[in-house]
Amino acid sequence: MRSSKIAADPDADAFSIDEFCARHRISPQLFYKLKPQGLMPATFKVGTRVLISREAAAAWRRARESAA
Repeated sequence: MRSSKIAADPDADAFSIDEFCARHRISPQLFYKLKPQGLMPATFKVGTRVLISREAAAAWRRARESAA
């Protein structure tokens, strides 16, 4: 049986959406639902990959903590 856990390198400079979601314990479905509302971190493309920088993830966490 294949594991569905995504192991993100904690020292990575950027995360895929799946890595970001696993790291923050949210579902990819919730990510895509909230992204159009501006409630998810900024993303950037490298070729066809969509990534989230470590800095954008940290800024997103700060924003969510402030909103709580």
